[in-house]
Amino acid sequence: MKQQLTAILPCNDLEVGQVFFERLGFTRDETIRDDYRLMSDGYGGHVHLTQAREGWLTPGRNPFGLYLYRENVDALAAAFAGEMLDKTGPINKPWGMYEFALNGPDDTLIRVGWPTKLRGRT
Repeated sequence: MKQQLTAILPCNDLEVGQVFFERLGFTRDETIRDDYRLMSDGYGGHVHLTQAREGWLTPGRNPFGLYLYRENVDALAAAFAGEMLDKTGPINKPWGMYEFALNGPDDTLIRVGWPTKLRGRT
């Protein structure tokens, strides 16, 4: 195993969280317990979903955000058409990323992007 950093994301509803990340290409790896889910995308992306405790997540005020680096930005944008925060779709940002943003589980900010300079390279 290589060294890595994995986000642990609290969710009020683990089923909703799991379905959301499955749409982004993640799969549930194993079951540790009912209130904790390990998920990965096969490209090095990992997220652990944990059952939020009462008071952790206030609707509309979630402080969490995740950035998913994924080469197929346009395909994911098409899969989330109508759900993106910026309705224009993915765009090149001044900081060098081609990206879009989603409102994820419990109002978690999810950005999906790829470096502009790497677009179209294989």
